[in-house]
Amino acid sequence: MKQKIVMKVQMNCQKCQSKALQVAADANGVSSVGLGAQKDKVEVIGDGVAVPKLVKSLRKKVGHTDLLTVEAVK
Repeated sequence: MKQKIVMKVQMNCQKCQSKALQVAADANGVSSVGLGAQKDKVEVIGDGVAVPKLVKSLRKKVGHTDLLTVEAVK
């Protein structure tokens, strides 16, 4: 089942944004990654993504990360 995961990530610069997108893209099961309407949100779409593991790796490699929503995509 495909799901859309939206997370708020503390990104202060362009380098932080690209790092967050790279970390999210490297996770297993991710099919697409993008920035949300506000530049501090990362949207991930994928099938079978381990959400806690993704959030933990973003916190470790980028900075403070909050999980906002996880919803099914049709």
